[in-house]
Amino acid sequence: MGAKTRIAAVTGLALVIGACASKAPAPVAPVATTTAAVPVLTAAAYFAAASSAALFAVKSSELAMQRSSDPEVIRLAKMRKRNGEGIGGQLSFAGRRLDMLPSAALTPAYQAKLDALARSLDFDRAYLEMQDAEVDQTLRLHRSFATGGGSATLRPVAELGADLTAREDAALRD
Repeated sequence: MGAKTRIAAVTGLALVIGACASKAPAPVAPVATTTAAVPVLTAAAYFAAASSAALFAVKSSELAMQRSSDPEVIRLAKMRKRNGEGIGGQLSFAGRRLDMLPSAALTPAYQAKLDALARSLDFDRAYLEMQDAEVDQTLRLHRSFATGGGSATLRPVAELGADLTAREDAALRD
């Protein structure tokens, strides 16, 4: 991963954490690399960010399946919902070993995004734009933790999340 990619990943992670933080942010542990220090999320911070992103994927996709008549939007929404449920389930299972449970409610930031999406007059465009940004940030979140996360229990979940989110990214680019 090049320095530019690492900087973009760190920026994306910071945005995800900021959007997902419903409590005080969990500490990050800097990890030295050959080009620059790249913060790696703690297990708790990754868990909170990933579970919030998964829940938002499910809820925004349910809304898309209700509001859209575009087959491509519906196809993406079904994929995002299925993947969000799968990642959320794996986080819930892994979280039991770490004494963590995903929240059943959206964070205020994600709720605001969902509310804005629900009010959108051009729903399909708004949904696709929002998912494009969310998929990009979530992919960076999962990839970063999969390669540098400190929890052997959560790294496989991050690898699965990265794989599923990369497929979503490819679907958005088609």
